[in-house]
Amino acid sequence: MRFATRLLLIQLATVTAVVAVCAAVFGWLGVTQLRAESEAAALNIARTLAEDRDVRELVTEYSADPGTPDAAALGDGALQQIAADVATRTDALFVVITDDQGIRLAHPNPDLLGEVVSTPFREVLEGNEVVDWEVGTLGESARAKVPIFSGDTGAPVGEVSVGFERASVFDDLPALIVTIGIAALGALGLATLATVLLRRRFERLTLGLQPEELVALVQNQAAVLDGVGDGVLAIDTEEIVRVCNSAAERMLRVDAPVGRPFDDLGLPQRIRDAVRGGETDVEAVVGDRVLYVDARTVVRDARALGHVVVVRDRTDLEALAGRLDTVRAMTEALRVQRHEFANRLHVAAGLIDAERVSEARDFLADLTVRGAVDFAVEEMHRVTDPLLQSLVGAKSAAARERGVALRVSNDTLLLGTVVAAEDVAAILGNLVDNAISAAATGRADAWVEVTLLDDGEELVLVVADSGDGIRDDDADPFTTTRRSDEATEQRPDAVHGRGFGLPLSRDLARRRGGDVWVIDRGGTGGGAVFGARLPDAMRAVDPSSDTEEMA
Repeated sequence: MRFATRLLLIQLATVTAVVAVCAAVFGWLGVTQLRAESEAAALNIARTLAEDRDVRELVTEYSADPGTPDAAALGDGALQQIAADVATRTDALFVVITDDQGIRLAHPNPDLLGEVVSTPFREVLEGNEVVDWEVGTLGESARAKVPIFSGDTGAPVGEVSVGFERASVFDDLPALIVTIGIAALGALGLATLATVLLRRRFERLTLGLQPEELVALVQNQAAVLDGVGDGVLAIDTEEIVRVCNSAAERMLRVDAPVGRPFDDLGLPQRIRDAVRGGETDVEAVVGDRVLYVDARTVVRDARALGHVVVVRDRTDLEALAGRLDTVRAMTEALRVQRHEFANRLHVAAGLIDAERVSEARDFLADLTVRGAVDFAVEEMHRVTDPLLQSLVGAKSAAARERGVALRVSNDTLLLGTVVAAEDVAAILGNLVDNAISAAATGRADAWVEVTLLDDGEELVLVVADSGDGIRDDDADPFTTTRRSDEATEQRPDAVHGRGFGLPLSRDLARRRGGDVWVIDRGGTGGGAVFGARLPDAMRAVDPSSDTEEMA
């Protein structure tokens, strides 16, 4: 049985019990009221009759006579007539008058006249009024007994007893019961209607789910939200955030978003548009994090419930991919260098085998001056670190393919060796790639210049290009934005800030306590200049060891 049905039956049973109790209480109050009314009516009639002057005088006379009154005389007497008239007018079961000995002076049954009444009368003859339900010769009745006082002495000389039979007392009880029953049925009907409406409302609010299913849903939701590394954000149809796990708060950099409007979270416009449009695989940068956002509209039984947004942090993955590309390029460059070096050794060996010793000596001397591999990069000899040599050499080959000359600045000075190979390769590679893309405008004199400086354990990089620079109307180059086709057609030369390279480079540098920034936005007569500072990226040269080697 469904929970809503059980709830309906429980509510109906509860309401039925309450209505039954109320009906019983009202019925008991009605019966009590009818009894009280009949007793009050009997008492008032008895009081009136006991105050009647003729009744008082006649009863006083009968009480003063020590003998027993004659029954035949009583049947034709005035008291009998008075009692019969009162009983007829008031629909009383009986009106009985007695003397001070309890002998009936008036009674509905003439055969009982002159006899002592069957119910107690001593308390009444002591001057007290008695109202009670008693059983007499005429059956059970609600009766009132009132003493008759002598007009001369004021002492009780008899009593008047007036009674109403049970059937007459409860003549109005059926109507009362019917009224209570109708009210009870009406209350049950209203309760049933309210319960049905409440059941429908409950099922609509819970989407037809039962409590057990809701409990399981909450448990599963808690397990999913707290057990996954992705961020999850749920927004209802009114764009109010209803669910947000800690991963989403951390990635989106929001604080206590549950219950707040989605637009008040301060998220980039790209994410807001993606959520409203139900887009998937949306790339966005929030702070220094590269995020992928999937937004889907939730529908159940053809009813839209809102949106669910899944946020995945791809910063480390993108950084790793960038490093991998750089390492791959360096590996290819080293392979080419090894092949070229092997070829040169073969040439030297051939000259020696041909006994052309002088030519071989000249060839080896030239090889010593130029290095093992000719990178064809100006001032390459200033780059003393093998890793940086290979990286700059690999990038120079890629630059030549795009018509850009890569060169090393005359200001380059390196004394130490690189220890943070991955970060240095990724940051320098991204800056150089970005500069090559900016400089590749088709001009014959396109160039990219790299300056490398170290200060103890800190490495400073400066990359300049001959492109058009960063225009004032361009977006922040460190903020990734998706460019529309129309924007690309209008500004095909907008290169800086088009991808993830610069944001990732800045993120990697800041993780080490350094930074990447724009030194010069460029423009007329020159391109952009970017700088990078990487602490703990170099192994400083020990001056004492150099001194010992020189000695």
